[in-house]
Amino acid sequence: MSLKDQFGKDVLLTGWGHSRFGKLTEETLESLIVQVATEAIGNAGIEPGQIDEVYLGQFNSGMMPLAFPSSLALQVSEQLANVPSTRVENACASGSAAFQQGTKSLLAGTAKTVLVIGAEKMTQAGADVVGAALLGADYDMAGKPSTTGFTGLFAEVAKHYEKRYGAVSDALGTIAAKNHRNGVDNPYAQLRKDLGEKFCRTVSDKNPMVADPLRRTDCSPVSDGAAAVVLSVAPTGGATAPVRLAGFGQANDFFPAERRDPTAFAATRASWQRALDMAGVGLEDLDFAEVHDCFTIAELLMYEVMGLTEPGQGARAIEEGWVFKDGKFPVNVSGGLKAKGHPVGATGVSQHVIAAMQLTGTAGDMQLAAPRRAAVQNMGGVGIANYVSVLEAV
Repeated sequence: MSLKDQFGKDVLLTGWGHSRFGKLTEETLESLIVQVATEAIGNAGIEPGQIDEVYLGQFNSGMMPLAFPSSLALQVSEQLANVPSTRVENACASGSAAFQQGTKSLLAGTAKTVLVIGAEKMTQAGADVVGAALLGADYDMAGKPSTTGFTGLFAEVAKHYEKRYGAVSDALGTIAAKNHRNGVDNPYAQLRKDLGEKFCRTVSDKNPMVADPLRRTDCSPVSDGAAAVVLSVAPTGGATAPVRLAGFGQANDFFPAERRDPTAFAATRASWQRALDMAGVGLEDLDFAEVHDCFTIAELLMYEVMGLTEPGQGARAIEEGWVFKDGKFPVNVSGGLKAKGHPVGATGVSQHVIAAMQLTGTAGDMQLAAPRRAAVQNMGGVGIANYVSVLEAV
């Protein structure tokens, strides 16, 4: 069974757009939204007036003064006047939350064509503002002072993991090196430099410890950027073949840390299973995945959560080369959040766009050899809001 079997209609990604990620001082939130929305609509081969609804994923949480950006996409064209447009927020999973809201509009029959945008401007805010904003996504630390911010929260996850299963510092360094190497081939990536395993594994002046055991190379950067995708119930005659959404899943975990096993990421696991079940596939049916590596420990845990390895054995996937670009199950060929960048509201939509490019053979230097099916995993907080999509070539 697939999404189409269950709901009796297709959900297709028919066009997409993607900005460069990084410190984009020359861009505004509005210019980024207009850029990617215009690109996605053109790529889909439709007119702006054919858009029935707009969903915008954005976290913000005080990182910029404009807190009501839902109508910015209407700046694309006069044809978008009066089109319903809604901002969707679910921490760092805001982009995928917007994607699923758009999907549900199509499945409900209230729209036939939806524009989904993810966008964030972060770099204009000071480090203290960004840190406080991101900590707003944690039940225990929201509003409290912290010298390590969200890095400290994932460092605690890493400490619990090492206490339970043993040291993983070298494995995390290899994950960082892999994603930096992949980012070199991604024209949208913020960090396009192959740093090598030795550098990523070693604490140094240029790679200091941020929150033990996480080094700077274990952390995704602060970023600006945007991405957009057009969702439709039928092909639109766009620039490429469409990509089908075969299944999706969402799951939320309890917010207080004391109610969660720190290394299980139980709700993340549930979102994976729901997406795979809806698509009627197993992990062995996927060709690659784009996962939420806000910190390298998160990617290591995703190897286990998705079922690539048993709990405590995630290091095998990187040490034995399974997740490299030429491995049996490539993960984060885009460079992931680690190298591509993490403009938080944009991340989930970006992941879908990159996967769609792979499945249509339009990923350029990132391109894998004829992939047919992929997964996208995006989360907010420490495994709190979780989204997974299964995409397939048509």
